[in-house]
Amino acid sequence: MSVTPPPDWVYYVCGILLLIGNLSAWVATLFMLPGNWLIVGFAALSAYFLPETEDGLGFGWMFVAILGGLALLGEFVEFFGSASKAKMHGASRRSIVLSILGAMLLATVGGVIGAPLGLIGGVVLIVVGGGAGAFIGTYIGEGWKGRAHQERWAISRAALLGRLFGTAGKLIVGMAMVCLTTLASFYF
Repeated sequence: MSVTPPPDWVYYVCGILLLIGNLSAWVATLFMLPGNWLIVGFAALSAYFLPETEDGLGFGWMFVAILGGLALLGEFVEFFGSASKAKMHGASRRSIVLSILGAMLLATVGGVIGAPLGLIGGVVLIVVGGGAGAFIGTYIGEGWKGRAHQERWAISRAALLGRLFGTAGKLIVGMAMVCLTTLASFYF
């Protein structure tokens, strides 16, 4: 028994809703939430409820698998950008954990403070807050281990730069996922 796909307008409306959901998920990545994985989840829901048509609307499970691979790539970019940079400079596990907690806390504070400043101001303060949180968390963690100021400063600086580059890389991958999903919803 063959199931008749919904009318084209349903695909267009759901494609617009998918774009809005994906952009929201991308912004969630700034707050260290799994935004790229939310994009994969939204795409999976779309593929399940609105399967690919002969007219090219919608997308299939192969595309969802490709998005999953991109999300995994984003995780690797963020991890190796963040933790490995500090670890290369000799950061302890304690300071890496405090770096992550500090980045989450100050990214959230940056988002709250930056919300009245609009999208650009909010994004800038979220990224700066995340980097500052990584720096402060690492600095405290290395001080807890009894390291000298100069050594703490160098390791914390590496954590800051790693957080910024890791977040930027993950955001670039996430935006590519948003663009590809939008194109696939309407054109492929």
